[in-house]
Amino acid sequence: MTADVLLFSYGTLQDPAVQTANFGRLLEGTADSLVGFALGRIEITDREVVAESGLTHHPILTHSGDPADVIPGMVFRITAEELAAADLYEAEDYRRILTPLTSGTEAWVYVAA
Repeated sequence: MTADVLLFSYGTLQDPAVQTANFGRLLEGTADSLVGFALGRIEITDREVVAESGLTHHPILTHSGDPADVIPGMVFRITAEELAAADLYEAEDYRRILTPLTSGTEAWVYVAA
């Protein structure tokens, strides 16, 4: 499969252990940011996700519309199969949206459902 999907990560998908568990490889990324979203935390109840990340609380974004809210992160180039694996990892508390980043690049990002 071709790695032609862009995914913006601001949280646990940047962790090498989480990448290896979900994608079977380490991802190479480029720094970028997302404007207009506020960062919060959510309790994770899925035991497998907690085991992979080592955390019971993960970051989560909600749309604020405030240009002063800037979320730093990484853009990873992944395959469609890897995006499906990320969907499974991100649980029902998140939904995936396609949105422009500060660089002008459009990427998928997981936000509050």
